[in-house]
Amino acid sequence: MTAAMAENDRTPHCRPWDDLLHAWRELDVPEGWRAEIDGGQILVVPPPHAHHNGIAESVQRVLYRTLPEELGVYQTLGIHIAPLGKLYVPDLVIMPRALIAAADPDISDPVDAAEALLVVEITSKSNAKDDRTKKLWAYAHAPVPRYLLIDRFDEHGPTATLFGGPQNGAYKHSERIPFGEQVKLPEPFGGVLDTAAFPG
Repeated sequence: MTAAMAENDRTPHCRPWDDLLHAWRELDVPEGWRAEIDGGQILVVPPPHAHHNGIAESVQRVLYRTLPEELGVYQTLGIHIAPLGKLYVPDLVIMPRALIAAADPDISDPVDAAEALLVVEITSKSNAKDDRTKKLWAYAHAPVPRYLLIDRFDEHGPTATLFGGPQNGAYKHSERIPFGEQVKLPEPFGGVLDTAAFPG
């Protein structure tokens, strides 16, 4: 995936967070595209490959079988780490349904990433490094309790890594599984992801 930058001609790269958030709300992003905030810029990311979506669907299917009723799976939910000036739209976010229901229907605001229980990112060729480094760091700082990184482009072969135990801006635990094996999701998610079923 490639990212295009949306900028305001009057003010270069370092705009205050409130201005960036206001611009993000006002963007008319084409269907399937995502707008994120990172490094003082709004990045517009095109739709991913069909295999990327196939993996997201497989993960979502498992989660819906095992999640308690009060939790939901969201595909296009903006989550922000305001102290870091970051706003991402992960491939999947697990969050209490009551928080989503309570959102103001007239304002397209992101949700605080600290409210997420699990974030899932699936790498694309052009953004794999960001998912492995910048987003890993940001989600640990939020802190998001669990981060599942599904990396189709790992140099050692496709892998899924489940990070947990965020502390002082880093995850204390990680379990790295090569495609072909199973990822056991802890409670309250439960269930087992069979990575052998992920499209190539």
